[in-house]
Amino acid sequence: MESIESRSAVCIFVGMAGSGKTTLVERVSSHLRSGGQAPYVLNLDPAAQNTPYEANIDIRDTVNYKAVMKEYGLGPNGAILTSSNLFTTRFDKVIDILKERTIDHRYVLIDTPGQIEMFTWSASGMMMTEMLSNTFATYIFYVLDTSHCQRPQALVSNLLQAVSVLYRIQLPLVLIFNKIDIVPYEPLVKQLFDASLLHNELDRVGDYSSALTSSLNTILQEFYQQLNIVGVSAALGTGLDDLMYSIENQ
Repeated sequence: MESIESRSAVCIFVGMAGSGKTTLVERVSSHLRSGGQAPYVLNLDPAAQNTPYEANIDIRDTVNYKAVMKEYGLGPNGAILTSSNLFTTRFDKVIDILKERTIDHRYVLIDTPGQIEMFTWSASGMMMTEMLSNTFATYIFYVLDTSHCQRPQALVSNLLQAVSVLYRIQLPLVLIFNKIDIVPYEPLVKQLFDASLLHNELDRVGDYSSALTSSLNTILQEFYQQLNIVGVSAALGTGLDDLMYSIENQ
């Protein structure tokens, strides 16, 4: 008999602030519901003011972000990371709940803060992902703002963050170009796989960082070959079938 865990996919939405993670979680949730596969949704952003989806588990119900800021004398970023660390100490309870709930839910969607350092060096991100992946098929959905990646330096900088997450977490990673309703993502993908195109863009820009960006892009070529890359619009809901297909066929 197939185990509960093997049937369930945990999708962790990671990315810089403003990339559209929360909107995308809501869109994917609605998309799955319309197909008769309502997901189980977690919010791990303690500082979120409003979420457009209904979270089944919400860090804000357990940790008071503003109280943490006041108690420890922290700024906003430090308070978010500390809140995540405090929540992690109880994450075994979350795993127990998920084991029960995934009997009825094929997908678990996890929204995260824009503080990418939660997954590049903070202990909380590492511990949460390890606990999840020990029980469920777990995927990192790294979300990029396509409109902010038009300059080659910005594109490569974002990809370095994705590499850092992959290097630290070591789970299957899907690279998601969001906001393709604003600008297309295909030219950027071509630049990734054809170094000469990105080099031409750098020559056109011609600033002091061009040589470094070109070198970094060359080094990252092997990384690109291993990626699932998908273009979506969280605003319009396009590309969601491709997104879910990317993990069904890993």
